[in-house]
Amino acid sequence: MRISHFTPDELSAAFGIDMSTVTGFGPGAGWGRVVPGGRSDAHQHDETEVFVIVKGAGELVVDGERTPVGPGTVVMFEPFETHVIENAGTDDLVFFDLYWRDPALAVQAAGAGAAERRRFGQRPVFVFSTPPTPNGDLHLGHLSGPYLGADAFVRFQRMNGVDAWHLTGSDDYQSYVVDRALRDGREPAETAAHFSAEIAATLALMDIRPDQYTVTDTDQTYRDGLRAFFSRVAASGPVTLSETPALFDAETGDYLYEVGVAGGCPGCGQPTNGNICEECGEPNVCADLAEPRTRRSGDAPRRGEAARYCLPLHEFADEVAAHHNLGRVPARLRELAHRVFARPRLDLPLTHPSNWGVPPAEGGTEGQVIWVWPEMSYGFLHGIEALGRGLGKGWRAEEPQQDWKIVHFFGYDNSFYHSLLYPVLYKLAHPGWEPDIDYNVNEFYLLEGQKFSTSRKHAVWGKDVLSADSVDAVRFFLARTRPEGRRTNFDPAVYDAVLRDTLIGTWQRWLNELGTRITDWYDGQAPDAGVWTPEHTAFLDRLTVRLAALTRSLGQDGFSLNQAAEELNGVVEDVLRFTEAEYAVAGIDRWSDHTRTTVALELAAARLLARAAVPVMPRFAERLAAALGLEEAAVWPSRVELLPAGTKVGVADAVFFRPADTQEDADV
Repeated sequence: MRISHFTPDELSAAFGIDMSTVTGFGPGAGWGRVVPGGRSDAHQHDETEVFVIVKGAGELVVDGERTPVGPGTVVMFEPFETHVIENAGTDDLVFFDLYWRDPALAVQAAGAGAAERRRFGQRPVFVFSTPPTPNGDLHLGHLSGPYLGADAFVRFQRMNGVDAWHLTGSDDYQSYVVDRALRDGREPAETAAHFSAEIAATLALMDIRPDQYTVTDTDQTYRDGLRAFFSRVAASGPVTLSETPALFDAETGDYLYEVGVAGGCPGCGQPTNGNICEECGEPNVCADLAEPRTRRSGDAPRRGEAARYCLPLHEFADEVAAHHNLGRVPARLRELAHRVFARPRLDLPLTHPSNWGVPPAEGGTEGQVIWVWPEMSYGFLHGIEALGRGLGKGWRAEEPQQDWKIVHFFGYDNSFYHSLLYPVLYKLAHPGWEPDIDYNVNEFYLLEGQKFSTSRKHAVWGKDVLSADSVDAVRFFLARTRPEGRRTNFDPAVYDAVLRDTLIGTWQRWLNELGTRITDWYDGQAPDAGVWTPEHTAFLDRLTVRLAALTRSLGQDGFSLNQAAEELNGVVEDVLRFTEAEYAVAGIDRWSDHTRTTVALELAAARLLARAAVPVMPRFAERLAAALGLEEAAVWPSRVELLPAGTKVGVADAVFFRPADTQEDADV
């Protein structure tokens, strides 16, 4: 017999609470204590874990769901469940902890994660693509990143029964809007309204229609909500009105930030504009740029000071790390946080002198506006409230709820704001809310080896290539080549080759030839499977493996459109390899029942493609489903299925893709 007693002297800090280790009780065991008002860090691991509550009262938070606990409560956490234990009482909460590794269960749980195991459940899921700056239209570099990613993610989630919505809008108060307006001889509001409409139209051409599109300058409730949010941040304590170093145009005296000034990044030394470095992702405060120059004249600016509301971001390293333990945070973002918080200080201005934007309600900031990047943190909450009004939901920006799941899609140059700054602002404005956020980040998409550039006219604009005939091919190619974790390249010649050789020369040719076989051999109707050979069962298993891989690549934990596009193409390649061998006996009476099974499996592959292509290529999927006699797919397939025998099949003459020189320039 073994006995262990709770001994406070043996406790030490672990997971944000006090823990001890006890030997002799299986693979792992120990005591835990949570002091009144305390809570453990949110975390997940591959072990199965059991808590036995022996004293006190509290709550368990498991994947965002709260459960009260007290003496006599026993709870088991399966592998990879994100969990927190909180003390809601006035005495210590004490529990005994048991944990062990079960490799088979861990693998099963990891696989279930790709199918959205429990982390979403019935929670509302708000998927944001970074609001674009309305100083120009969208090119393929923009479309390949946040917008296509968020759209495909939401389509997949909805097919799996998740209440998910895509939200974005128009980031009207950017300084870049002012710069474009000056060049065009317009007012900023006019410029923002014009390009906001153009952006929405281009998204529609891409078959991307967000559920909520917020235009910040024209939304009647936006300004008051933003001011209230900022007032909460300013009243939180750490944010103060401070005189800090700033740059000014030596000739005009104009305050310089963002597009108005350039220099060497204080982090990596590469050339950068004010406030953020596109190369390394680190912020600057303009006054710390190496050899700064004004954009207007190229001259060195005058150094001085300006009174602005400033956030001592360096004080929040632990809070950001705790936030990064809660959701999906790629290592690239955690490494960025490490670099930023390695600085001894980072006093980040939250307001800037400008006549374009929303002035704060606080005094002492006459002639200043809330900086548009902190503003965006409120904009996401505002978007949720606006979406809720349309859905009849009581969601409120000023009262964010713990069951909200937020998923962000953005480019790496936005990483600092989304994954470091916004969690801190939320903590200051809403101390009782712990936002559960997943981050999906993309790198720069290059055009023939160089960055897309409007000023150098080095860009392929969405409206120049998108039509009803081309949209699926563009979506497939961008999904296959978008910059996930590394910079990738758009080459028009490669795109033309993929359209010609892969989508038309391989996919469409296979489907047309399949239709011809069914017309010639089975009077245009799907045959029933006949005799199965080991090769047939192996191919069915191969399709099942493809389905599992597609599910993982589109799911919450392992989302990758690169992988999804490769798996879709892999389905077609698998079919061609399989049929090349099996049709050696086609037309031989002795083996006709075997050939029927081959054709039935070929149709099963086409059926799988019609279902699994929906998130990436919705129009193609709809057309293929119709040609196979199926209804439009609304549910993600859980298994590979044969097409019912006798189904009328019309793929022999179906056209899914057209050569670029025959595509009509039609509105989508």
